[in-house]
Amino acid sequence: MKKNIYIMYAIGLLQGMVFYGPIATLYRQAQGVTVFQITLIESISLALCIALEVPWGVVADRIGYRKTMVFCCELYFVSKILFWQATNFWWFLAERILLSVVIAGMSGVDSSILYLSCQGRSSQKVFGIYSGMGMAGLLIAAGVFSLVVRDNYPLAACLTVISYALAAVLALGLTEVKQETSPQHHGQLRKALPKGSLVLFLLAAAFLTETHQTITVFLNQLQYQRCGLGEGAMGWAYILVTVLGLGGIFSAGVTKRTGIFGSCLLFAGLSIGACLVLAWTRSGAASVGSILLLRLSNTLFQPFQAQMQNRQIQTENRATALSVNAMLMDCVAVGSNLVFGALSEYSLTSAFVFGGILSAAALLLLLAWYRKTAAE
Repeated sequence: MKKNIYIMYAIGLLQGMVFYGPIATLYRQAQGVTVFQITLIESISLALCIALEVPWGVVADRIGYRKTMVFCCELYFVSKILFWQATNFWWFLAERILLSVVIAGMSGVDSSILYLSCQGRSSQKVFGIYSGMGMAGLLIAAGVFSLVVRDNYPLAACLTVISYALAAVLALGLTEVKQETSPQHHGQLRKALPKGSLVLFLLAAAFLTETHQTITVFLNQLQYQRCGLGEGAMGWAYILVTVLGLGGIFSAGVTKRTGIFGSCLLFAGLSIGACLVLAWTRSGAASVGSILLLRLSNTLFQPFQAQMQNRQIQTENRATALSVNAMLMDCVAVGSNLVFGALSEYSLTSAFVFGGILSAAALLLLLAWYRKTAAE
């Protein structure tokens, strides 16, 4: 089964190589798509992802994880061809619809393949490396873009197509890891619903993930402007944040040293501290440092939460269970994003304070989850 793990690492690396990433918005605008249309496409895509999560999980458990992964990688490849050739709103919308199908299909399937391939042993380390491979691909693509592609937008899209084509070919080499189940199996969805302590953990994970996502992707630039940082400094900050995304490989080592309880305190504590500093500082250095801490916290947390989720699944229909979990977290994301957006319009400080409150709530939920699981 080690072959599966290495193939998944390679797929993660290749699918991280989105060569048009630095100019994704500009690329669409060059094809006549407005910023409003871009946000509309993203909203439709998110809604479709949520709607398809559970149905895809059920299908994956029926047909097997290898077939699902192969199909999704091939569809991912097709979506990149569409992006490369898209010339108007409707073609870009079609590309995002395909991408939504892929994201929902791969959700839970990739981690299930990794978890079952390593038979649950050292899974946090495996998840960390897999996450790091995706970030390494992104860094490689960013370097190629800066040195070779530059303002050649079609070349950036074409290179991305090639990378995803290679990933689709590699997926054919995967070996099935899921045991066959009867197609007449009843109660599959009911058994996949998260119960008890797992709900606490999922809510905590959603709070921490969305706080990181919103602040490091959207609000960070507003904070940099508020502190008077120029575009050059912002560029260097972006590079540092991206490099920290490789830190997932150290997640297992951190948890081994601190334990599960200590890891919960560390991951949530870093997020709380970073948000509170961002709320009150007007220093560029402190702001960049806080964003880096928030990124580091999330980078270490994601492999940890992937392992904890997989450990707590009690049904053989792993993909369905993980899809249900993802849908719950996505619903939390929709609500938190609306609050973050409204608060940032009113006051950037209040948005960061809200991030701190979410992180504090996540800490309390993690502690309650730990006590409950320890007692079981």
